[in-house]
Amino acid sequence: MAKKNAFYAQSGGVTAVINASACGLIEAARKHKAKIGKVYAGRNGIIGALTEDLIDTSKETAAAIAALRFTPAGAFGSARYKLKSLEANKREYERLIEVFKAHDIGYFFYNGGGDSADTCYKVSQLSEAMGYPIVAIHVPKTVDNDLPITDCCPGFGSVAKYIAVSTLEASLDVRSMCKTSTKVFVLEVMGRHAGWIAAAGGLVEGHGIPVVILFPEVDFDQQRFIARVDKLVKEHGYCTVVVSEGCHYPDGKFLAEQGSKDAFGHAQLGGAAPVVAGLVKQALGHKFHWAVADYLQRAARHIASKTDVKQAYELGAKAVDLALKGHNAVMPTVDRLSDVPYKYKIGLAPLSKVANVEKFMPKDFITADGFGITAKCKRYLAPLINGEDYPKYKGGLPVYATLKNAAVAKKLAAFDLK
Repeated sequence: MAKKNAFYAQSGGVTAVINASACGLIEAARKHKAKIGKVYAGRNGIIGALTEDLIDTSKETAAAIAALRFTPAGAFGSARYKLKSLEANKREYERLIEVFKAHDIGYFFYNGGGDSADTCYKVSQLSEAMGYPIVAIHVPKTVDNDLPITDCCPGFGSVAKYIAVSTLEASLDVRSMCKTSTKVFVLEVMGRHAGWIAAAGGLVEGHGIPVVILFPEVDFDQQRFIARVDKLVKEHGYCTVVVSEGCHYPDGKFLAEQGSKDAFGHAQLGGAAPVVAGLVKQALGHKFHWAVADYLQRAARHIASKTDVKQAYELGAKAVDLALKGHNAVMPTVDRLSDVPYKYKIGLAPLSKVANVEKFMPKDFITADGFGITAKCKRYLAPLINGEDYPKYKGGLPVYATLKNAAVAKKLAAFDLK
C-alpha cells in the first residue's frame, strides 16, 4: 500500500491501560513514516470518524505521547456506538468512506471490546463492498476479559488487581470490627455475563479471608447463598461477598436489572450489592456494609498491574506491525506459554472468530459449590495482577497526561447522527 494516514479510536468503557495501547500504537506508527503518514484519532471514538471530528496526534510531542502509558481513561474520548450492518445503515459506511478518502486514511485501528471487534470487522469489509482499500486492525481492550482466543485482555489485569487489593483491605477492616459491628461486607464489581473480575476477589483466600463469590456463570440460589454466609460468619465472625453485576436468578433476570438499556441495547445494570446485602440482613440479621466499585475499578491507574500495562503497550504496537505486514481484519492476541514462570507471546486472531463471541469463566475455574475459585483459576490470575508500574507523583497526586487534541480541519459537509 502507498503511504497512507491512519485512524485510531477508543471505544466502549475505558480502562486504566487503554492509553498505554494508544501510546504503543502511535509510537510504532511514528517509526514507519515511509508507510504511515499522520495518525488521526477519532474524538469520542467512531463518532469522530462519522462527524469528521479528527484529532491530529502529530501535534503532540514525543514526551506527551510517552506519558499516555501512565495515564488512565481515554485520552481522545470514547463512545458506546455500534455500527449496524451495511444493509441496515449504508449511509454510515458511505460516510466513513467519504471521511477516509478526504483525509487519505488507509489504516483503521479500533481499540475496544467485543462490540468494537464487530465494528472493526464490518469496516474491514468496506474495501470489498464499497471499493475503497482499508486495513482494519482491532486492538483488544476490555476489563471484562471476555474476548475469545486471546488469553487475557488489556484492562483486565489492572481491574483484577484493584478488586483483589480492595477486597483484602476492606475485609481486614471488617474483621477488625465484626465482634460488635459489621459482619458482612458486599462488594459489587463489573462483569455482565462473565465473572472474571469477581473471580479476582477469590485471590484473598490465601490471606485467610472468608469470601463468597457470586458469578454470572452460576445461577443465584438464595437459600444456598444464605447458608454459605451463615456458615462463614459462625466460623470466622465475618465474611466478604464479591458479587458480579451480572449475577442473575435461574430465569435469567439480573439481581441488578433496572429495566433500562444502554447504547448497545444491553440491560442497564447497577445495584446487585444492596440487593444481596438486603437478603443477608433479612435472613440473618447481620449488620452489613456494601460498596460498588463502579468506575473506580477501571480508572485506578495508580495501582495498575505491570503485566497489564506492558501487554497493553505491546498489543498497540503489534497492531501497526500487523497492518504493515498486510494483515487485515485481525486482532493481536496474548498467547500464554506457561504459568510459572509466566511466559507469553503475541499472536493474532481473525476478527470473524472474535466479533460477537464472549469468553466465559471455564467450569474448572469455579469451585464445585459455585462460590469460589479453584487452584487452576488462581494460577491463571496470579501473573496478570503481578507487578506495579506507578506513575510519577507531584504534590501527593499522580501526574497524568493532558493532550492538546488539536482538531484536523474539516473538508466535508456536516453529518447528522440518527
